[in-house]
Amino acid sequence: MNALAPPSDIATNLALSLIAASVAPVLLLDEELTIVAASVSFRDAFNVGFDDIPGARLADLGDGEWNTPQLWSLLKATAYGQASITAYEMELQSAEGPKYLVLNAQRLDSGIGQGIRLLLSIQDVTEMRASDREKDALVRDKAILVQEMQHRIANSLQIIASVLMQSVRKVGADESRDHLLDAHQRIMSVAAVQRQLTKSTLGDVELRGYFADLCRSIGDSMIRDHNRLRLTASVDDSVANSGKAVSLGLIVTELVINALKHAFPKDREGQITVDYRAIGPGWVLTVCDDGVGMPRGAGSPKPGLGTGIITALATQLGAVIQIVDAKPGVRASITCDPSLAHSS
Repeated sequence: MNALAPPSDIATNLALSLIAASVAPVLLLDEELTIVAASVSFRDAFNVGFDDIPGARLADLGDGEWNTPQLWSLLKATAYGQASITAYEMELQSAEGPKYLVLNAQRLDSGIGQGIRLLLSIQDVTEMRASDREKDALVRDKAILVQEMQHRIANSLQIIASVLMQSVRKVGADESRDHLLDAHQRIMSVAAVQRQLTKSTLGDVELRGYFADLCRSIGDSMIRDHNRLRLTASVDDSVANSGKAVSLGLIVTELVINALKHAFPKDREGQITVDYRAIGPGWVLTVCDDGVGMPRGAGSPKPGLGTGIITALATQLGAVIQIVDAKPGVRASITCDPSLAHSS
């Protein structure tokens, strides 16, 4: 009857078999970081000859590119159970150029008499990192192109608005002049939103700064006396994707322009406040003024283009509009409550 092999030999033979069968670069090291065994894939990947392996220390391989103090310290600490190496990334300088590696090291319990053994696996991610850099460069290029396009759109809108204003001065009929003025205000509405978006990066938009800049832009272009009429924004820490930010910006601009047109006749003093709050999964946008209030009687103006734009945008956002007499002034609220949508 043959005697069973001691546990230390079994563990060692198992580790050597795993290394021999490995298609990934793998090393078996002792406590002095001397190479006990190396996979063929390691020798091929890092141009190490078979005769260079026996008795060589990891730090002595190649031209000394493996002799990095940080890697050496981590491996030593792992050998003595003081640390572990999990997905450790390092840059290896070689004759072919830098290689980017991901290392994992595990201390093996090889039994009495065998000493400490470390199993070190290595993944070459050089091509992956190069691909990531190319993608990052493409994203940056795309961002630059988008911002350039936004600048061009904003400039074009300004030119169109200027042409319309010149036409307003030339047209004699009051009705035609009103239509041109209304179109001018629509374009200025889009231009104001566009200017703010050019300042933001791709992705989510921080709404506090976005609405503050938007109100400042509208006020600078449409309020002659800021001591008489004030436009302010009060917004929480909410963020929104660019599509939602565009729609919210257009709604705010339409409501503010409407208040500037109707709420403060004859140089009346007052204030317009824009407020946005997240409420659970939903939100509420409010534009309130302290002007003359809602018109009444037969002379009340019919809903115009601005009302249609606001209604369409609110519907797109899954929100409902409520416009009430605030006494004084008018309060327009756009509310999005997903819980009501699910229950209906």
